Amino acid sequence: MPQYPDRSLPPTLLAPVMMIVSSRAVAAFAIVACVFHFSCRDSQDPPREVRGVWLTNVDSHVLESREGISEAMQFLADHHFNAVFPVVWNKGYPLYPSAVMDSAFGVQIDPLYGTRDPLAELIAEAHARELVVIPWFEFGFSPSHDKSSRHILDRRPEWAARDQDGNILTKNGFHWMNAYHPDVQQFMRALVLEVVRNYDIDGIQGDDRLPAQPVEGGYSQYTTQLYKQDHAGTPPPRAVHDAEWIRWRARHLSHFARSLANDARSIKPGIIISWAPSVFPWSREEYLQDWPTWINEGVADLVIPQVYRYSIEEYRDALATQAPESLGVRSDACLIVPGVLLNLADYVMPEPFLDATLELNRRWGYRGEVFFFYEGLRKDNDRVARFLVSTYYSEQAILPLATRFSR
Repeated sequence: MPQYPDRSLPPTLLAPVMMIVSSRAVAAFAIVACVFHFSCRDSQDPPREVRGVWLTNVDSHVLESREGISEAMQFLADHHFNAVFPVVWNKGYPLYPSAVMDSAFGVQIDPLYGTRDPLAELIAEAHARELVVIPWFEFGFSPSHDKSSRHILDRRPEWAARDQDGNILTKNGFHWMNAYHPDVQQFMRALVLEVVRNYDIDGIQGDDRLPAQPVEGGYSQYTTQLYKQDHAGTPPPRAVHDAEWIRWRARHLSHFARSLANDARSIKPGIIISWAPSVFPWSREEYLQDWPTWINEGVADLVIPQVYRYSIEEYRDALATQAPESLGVRSDACLIVPGVLLNLADYVMPEPFLDATLELNRRWGYRGEVFFFYEGLRKDNDRVARFLVSTYYSEQAILPLATRFSR
């Protein structure tokens, strides 16, 4: 278990303490605690923590109108969030008018949005409410899911990642482009940098598909030849978990992460470079994401490992492995906050589990969390949002990163 300082006495730990003292002592303690609480709150600065949420275009209608965007941003501000991560790349389409996409594939934006620019609308509405905006390139090197939206690999079959049998690399229903191919890398780089250049954003974010590649891949003709060049003509091993084979592929993805971050910073100094990978070391073993290396190489300002679990015991065990000392990174090298699974399909996080999760995050010294995803705040008559603003989010917080809203 990571040895973080216990910065406060959580409400869930207060009850057992109160039970073991006499009723007279309880009354005296309550009076003192109340006076101390209000006198200190008046003199303390607002908490510095990440209160973020991912905003999707799946199972959500927020991005389908300016009115929906405005209402959602006001809702987040009213409930003391300070960061929003809107999807801008999903199922092979950008969610903003893209000259890069138009040039490569003859389409500018997901047809659902017509001539609108949801990203520009969201930035304006979010910044008006002092919400930091970090666009999220959700699908990364995966252009499609299942059999839908196959337009990219249908037009550019040479961009496909391949498994050992020569099939298009597919995992959990996602089809993959070859993340080691220079044309694929340039396409993704151009999409990201187009957003950096053209929009008044605060950061950019890749996730468990950017940069990433399923460990079962790497067997396209291009990648095989590239590997042979580095290994005296020896082809890639058939064992997908071979240590050198993992190291070689992970190193190429880390190089892409470094170059993309450096390019973004050269265009917009001070931009937040954020990644939301799978938990380590599973991220490296299954998707070749060696994100502690990204931290050590200085190309990460914010990392949000997806600690998606369905019980506090599972969450605690997974979160323990994401501590800086467990990862071999300096605690001051990068801000690490957990990603929390709030809602997926019919699942909405139960309130006792949510309470225990946020209490653990703070007790272990993590400075906030990011929720997947926005609609989970609104289910059951805004149940989760009402819980947050009445407890852990009862006052506004400042994002612990340098932004236009830092005070």
